[in-house]
Amino acid sequence: MKLSSTFGVLGASSLLASGVGAIELDITSPDSIKAGAKIAAQGLRALYTGDRPGDTPGNLPDPYYWWECGAMFNAFIDYWYYTGDDQYNAITTQAMVHQIGDSDAFMPPNQTKTLGNDDQAFWGMAAMAAAEAKFPDPPDGQPSWLSLAQAVFNTQAARWDQTSCGGGLKWQIFTFNNGYNYKNTISNGCFFNIAARLYKYTGNQTYADWAEKAWEWQLAVGLMSKDYHYFDGTDDKANCSSVNHIQWTYNAGVHMAGAAALWNKTQDATWQTRLNGIINATDIFFSKDAPGVMFEVACEANGKCDVDQRSFKAYLARWMGYTAKVAPFTRNTILPLLTTSAQAAAKQCNAGTNQTTCGLKWTQNGVNDGSFGVGEQMGAMEVMQALLLDEVPGPVGMDTGGVSKSNPNAGSNAETKPITFSDITTGDKAGAGFLTTLVLIGIVGGAWWMVS
Repeated sequence: MKLSSTFGVLGASSLLASGVGAIELDITSPDSIKAGAKIAAQGLRALYTGDRPGDTPGNLPDPYYWWECGAMFNAFIDYWYYTGDDQYNAITTQAMVHQIGDSDAFMPPNQTKTLGNDDQAFWGMAAMAAAEAKFPDPPDGQPSWLSLAQAVFNTQAARWDQTSCGGGLKWQIFTFNNGYNYKNTISNGCFFNIAARLYKYTGNQTYADWAEKAWEWQLAVGLMSKDYHYFDGTDDKANCSSVNHIQWTYNAGVHMAGAAALWNKTQDATWQTRLNGIINATDIFFSKDAPGVMFEVACEANGKCDVDQRSFKAYLARWMGYTAKVAPFTRNTILPLLTTSAQAAAKQCNAGTNQTTCGLKWTQNGVNDGSFGVGEQMGAMEVMQALLLDEVPGPVGMDTGGVSKSNPNAGSNAETKPITFSDITTGDKAGAGFLTTLVLIGIVGGAWWMVS
């Protein structure tokens, strides 16, 4: 793990400084919440270098993988949506357009060696969020936000793999990437999320059918349990006969938002039941020692969260806000959790030269844990700005004010089938939240970690 880029942006002395500053957050005041989110957003912006001369728009410096930059720009889209502050819109559009790739499906050639289905999907979900929020359109001649999300869906539907486990998406797109034989929950969950939200936006039944298919497949192979817990993944070389039972916040969140979108469009009691089940099962991600405060149960207490994993809470917070907005019956359960977590997150944003740099462990009653970076800033920003859900209209669709142009055939010129190239070094590992070593050692005895 390299920390040089983080130190280069903030400065070593600023990381070591910690005090009592923190972000002052009055949860009863939208202006206070906007001010808190703005401070966190400024800290996040300082970590992005892609718009500097000689750098690449849409890339974060080491040690961050490409997917997390897509997730970050989704956070900036959310920031504009919730606060109305457009100061990050230009860099967001620049980055997303630059990373579209030749096939208009977020498959840029420079990412081939590390391109997973989940990586591509995080950029696709950012485009989906842009369409739903009526984020300013890309420049003339570029595909619409909606069509970019459709392109990601189309390329991934074509990769649905029936050669093992009865279906599912593999983690990696190309055979030469480590993890190609792993079918993980986040890849399939992102596909479910995009399909569900495309159905909500367009009303096209094909998207709903694929969302249901992804849901049922994950249940059948055990990536989700009957009581709505989501596990990490499974080895398709063993026909998905055993499952790695580690649980992450973002796996729960990505399915929560997808289920909320499907309920919103269908008003179906089945999706209401499923959505309530997902929300209730997230209780494992809220501390008992610091009641109601979100934490990454698998790695936060033991101090072993890697760079990717330190961003996961941002996505659960993001999708909880989305869920409470589009499925109002969830509000009374979700909003208190977001509120408590936002207060705790703001309280520990008390490091750095300005004493507003955010750490990871919100459960420590304002004691900053010394962990700094994109994930930490994004998590605090997303959980605070989600409290503004009553200040904004809900996500739009074609029949509710949406303006992004549809292209159901988007991405048709993309490479969808796995291709084989010469071997690359193990140093060219793929990222999006999991250590390659987990894949290489396999799944022993059905799980190496059980969280219950």
